[in-house]
Amino acid sequence: MRRPIRHGVTTAAVAALALLLAGCGGGADGPAQTGQSLSTTPSFNQQPYDNVKDGGQVTLPMRAEITPQFNTFQGDGTTDTRLAWDWYNPIMVTYTPTGDPQFNPDYIVEAKEAETGGNTTITYTLNPKAVFNDGTPIDWRAFESTWKANNGSNTAFIANSTDGYDRITSVARGTDDRQAVVTFKGGYAAWPGLFNQVLHPKAATPDAYNKGYLNSPHPEWGAGPYALTNFDKQNATLTFERNPKWWGKKGKLDKVTLVAMEQQAKVNAFRNGQLDATEAETADFLAQARTAPGADIRISGRPSSYLMTFNSTAPALRELPVRKALMQAVDRSQLTQIAFQGMNYTEDPLGSLVNKPYQEGYEDNVAASIGGFDPEAAKQGLDAAGWTPGPDGIRAKNGQRLAVSYVQTGDSPTKRATSGALVAMMKNVGADLQVRQVPSAQFATVLANKEFDLLISGFFSYDPYGVAGICQLYCSDSQLNLSGTGTPQLDTELRAIADLPTLPEQNTAGNAAEKKALATYGLLPIYSGPEVWATKPGLANFGADIFGKPLPETVGWQNGS
Repeated sequence: MRRPIRHGVTTAAVAALALLLAGCGGGADGPAQTGQSLSTTPSFNQQPYDNVKDGGQVTLPMRAEITPQFNTFQGDGTTDTRLAWDWYNPIMVTYTPTGDPQFNPDYIVEAKEAETGGNTTITYTLNPKAVFNDGTPIDWRAFESTWKANNGSNTAFIANSTDGYDRITSVARGTDDRQAVVTFKGGYAAWPGLFNQVLHPKAATPDAYNKGYLNSPHPEWGAGPYALTNFDKQNATLTFERNPKWWGKKGKLDKVTLVAMEQQAKVNAFRNGQLDATEAETADFLAQARTAPGADIRISGRPSSYLMTFNSTAPALRELPVRKALMQAVDRSQLTQIAFQGMNYTEDPLGSLVNKPYQEGYEDNVAASIGGFDPEAAKQGLDAAGWTPGPDGIRAKNGQRLAVSYVQTGDSPTKRATSGALVAMMKNVGADLQVRQVPSAQFATVLANKEFDLLISGFFSYDPYGVAGICQLYCSDSQLNLSGTGTPQLDTELRAIADLPTLPEQNTAGNAAEKKALATYGLLPIYSGPEVWATKPGLANFGADIFGKPLPETVGWQNGS
C-alpha cells in the first residue's frame, strides 16, 4: 500500500493512521503543541548506523492485531499488514521526515527520470545482488509483476490502490534484466511514490495475491536484513531474525518480536519491561507510560487522517439528506477535544483527506461542502426528508426508526467518551445511535465485511503525494472508500487529476473534486493529530518520524545506552 492505509480508531488520537505528540523527551508541559508546530520536528532518536550496538533484541507492539492478510498491496490490508511487511520484505524507497524520497541502494542503484513525447519514463537500475529469499532475482520482472497486479486492468486483483500504477503504459526490460524501464501515459509528478515495495512474481496471480497471504506470511517471498522465523497466531506474535541471505548492511539486532495486544495491555507491558516501546495516545496512557524507568517520550506530527465513515448501504443511511443531517449533527471540535484532552495538543477539525494542514495545497473542503456543526439545520433537513420525531424524540419514517449502529473498536476511557458524545449528538437531532463494542483484533473483519453503519477509522500516508491518492480515497470502486458513495462521473473527474502535469495543478483540481466527493456525505474528516511513543532509553531510529521510516537494519540500541 503506497498511500493511505486504513486503521482502526484506538484512543484519543485514534489509531490506524497514527496520531499523538512529539519532540524527543517532550512532554505535556509548556505551550500547547499543534499539528503545524510538530510538522517538521521528528523524534525518533536518529543515530548513524555505526552508533548502534551490534546485537540485542527488541520487542515492539503492533497497532491492533496480527492481520490475517499479510499482502500489503491487497485491499484488506491494514497498517499492521504494512508494519509486519516492512520487517521482512524489500523496502525500495523511503522518505525523509519531511517527505523527500530516498532510494535504497541495496535495491535501487539509480532511478533516472526522462520525458519522451510528453510521457514520463523512469529507468530503474537495480542492484545485481538483490534476490528474494527463494533465490528469485529482484529484477525488472518484480516491477512488472507489481504493476500488473496493481494497475486495475484485471479486477480479479483486489488492490488496496491502483493510483499511479494505472498511469503506467509499460514496464519493460532495459539494457539487461537488472534494469526496469517504466513508462507513464503523460507526465506523472508523483512517480517516487510507486514501487516503494515490490511483489514477488509468484504472488502476481489473483489467487496468490488475494488469498495466498491469508494467515501465511510467505517469508520465502521476502527479502531484507531480517527474515520471518516464527508466526505464532495463537499468541499474536511475529519473530524476525537476521537473514543469512541478505547482501547489504546486516541488521543491528539479533531478534525483533512484534506482539499484538490492546492498548492498555501495551502500556502495562511497557511499564513492566516486556515491551521496549508503546504508543501513548491519550493523556492517561501517556501518564502511565511516563512511570516506566527512564521512559523516553517521543512526539511529532503524523501524516494521518481520522474520519467517520457513513455506510450508505445501511438501511437508515441510504438517503443522502439523512447522511447530510447526521454529519451536521457531529461536533467535530468536541471529538477533537476528547481525543487530545490532557495531551497539551490542539488542532482545528480536519478540512481535507487529501493534504494535511501543513502541506502546500491544503484547503478546508469540509467547510465548503458539508459546513460546520449545525444541529438546527440537521433537524430541518430531517423534517424535510419526512423523518418525524416520536414520543421519545427518536424520528421515524414509514414505520422505520432512525436507528444507526456505531462500531467502537477496543475499549478505553477516551473511546467510551467518544461513543457517549456521539450518542448525545445523534439523540439531539432525533437519531438513536447504538454503540457496538468489538475487540481491536476484529477491526479488519469489521472493515472487510462492512459490519457497521458508522465507524471512526484512520489513514496513514506513507508518502507526501496526497493528491495522487485521491481516487483511492473517494472513487466509488475503491477498496478504501467503504461508504458506498460516489458516481461514475465523479470517478472520471478524480482519475483525470493525474493527467495534469504538475502537483500544484493537481492540488487545485483535487480540492475542487474533493468538495464534490464530500457532498455525497459518505466520509467526514475529523482530525489528524500527533504521534506519541514511549520507549526505553537508548532505542535508536524508532519513534515519531512523520514521513520518515528508518530502514530495519538501523533500528537497535544506541552505543552507551
